[in-house]
Amino acid sequence: MKRAGSAAESRRTGARPPIAILTDFGYRDHYVGVMKGVIASIAPAARTIDVTHGVPPQSAIAGAIALHQSWRYFPARTIFLAVIDPGVGTARRAIAIETRAGARFVGPDNGVMWPAAAAAGLASAVELANPRYRLKELSATFHGRDLFAPAAAYLWRGIRLDALGPALVTDDLVQPPAPPPPQAAGARLTGTVVYVDGYGNLVSNIDRASYERFASRFPGFSLWVTIGGGARIYPQKAYGEAPAGAALATFGSFGMLEIAVRDGSAAERFGAGPGAALSVRATRR
Repeated sequence: MKRAGSAAESRRTGARPPIAILTDFGYRDHYVGVMKGVIASIAPAARTIDVTHGVPPQSAIAGAIALHQSWRYFPARTIFLAVIDPGVGTARRAIAIETRAGARFVGPDNGVMWPAAAAAGLASAVELANPRYRLKELSATFHGRDLFAPAAAYLWRGIRLDALGPALVTDDLVQPPAPPPPQAAGARLTGTVVYVDGYGNLVSNIDRASYERFASRFPGFSLWVTIGGGARIYPQKAYGEAPAGAALATFGSFGMLEIAVRDGSAAERFGAGPGAALSVRATRR
């Protein structure tokens, strides 16, 4: 896919990449605003973009999925500040990552950043250990303010990655637990729900290639989806093709098979969430 921008284009136009922020802090409290205040104090000209602050609390896996789905649509050299940090104040490492695609990532080493950084091509990583590039007082509960936001701001100002702390072996970075790949057996393709979006759509780990490979084995058959042993759910190209209130299966913006309810929530309708099993089945018409 063509990136939204390039380093050469940025140099030519004088544009500076943004700092893109993703957290589980929600929209009620002051936490995100304080992080932006820290960034503005260190790098006043830096532009910040909110990816989302609605990641389910403490869900590193959901944060990893959201970041992985987002990073490639930002300009080259964007700094992603990803703070979903249930281990704040513990021995978990605080890190920054440089990638071959140019994107940079700052946050806890708990798997949140790994899928996106791996897709962008892991080049180098450091531990944020240099006290020069953090706030003077480091709390045990808000590293987003005291450690990660300053590191992102100093990177934006042009501080080299290796100035932030000692190098890490990229293969040793924490990876989030991955669900097993979809499994085809007989006339059934089985997958797992990996993400629930704000509309209650149940996004699975069944990618389009796996689905089409399965479908190609059953020419002339009808394909339908079921979750939790419920009724048949038929594939549609778009949400609007289903009647109001009806369940449907479709490939959404994630590029993965998902179950939705037209004008409703599939998560509520089926009482399902991450980890729920779903199946694609083939039957003769």
